[in-house]
Amino acid sequence: MAWDEWEQLKAEAAQRHSTGMQIDHLPPDGGSSDGGGNSKTSFGDLKVGQDDLAAIGDRAFQLFDKLGTQGKVAEASTGGAATDLKTQGFALGDALDRVDQQWQKQLRSLTEACAHISNHMEFSGKVHQGNEYHVIGLVSSIAELDKGFDENPANPESR
Repeated sequence: MAWDEWEQLKAEAAQRHSTGMQIDHLPPDGGSSDGGGNSKTSFGDLKVGQDDLAAIGDRAFQLFDKLGTQGKVAEASTGGAATDLKTQGFALGDALDRVDQQWQKQLRSLTEACAHISNHMEFSGKVHQGNEYHVIGLVSSIAELDKGFDENPANPESR
């Protein structure tokens, strides 16, 4: 596939999905919105799914483990082939050696990223859950303040 074809395919895909980013908003009825204009009546939509975060962390660890073993299967044979080709005077030997070095560099980068994801999922869940409790506390405080402004000291029935 030529570069121009690739760029054309990317442009066509972007046009098909050109809805763009939208800022979520609170509907006039005071409920929450799902972003598609559909109103929801439940309080808040920020949910911390510890099970989901744990599953992501587990998958990242599995990928880390597989990349660590299966990603290095051809390391010895590729290095040996590159050395043999260089010894025989083939320019392909240097090229194969560069490809192998780049592969090892990318493999290291990917395994580090997987380890990072795996290690931080539990931490992220706890932080987001703490944020949720903090936001609920703030909203509850504001609701209590609003009640105070709604009270009419001249009318004891409003209390």
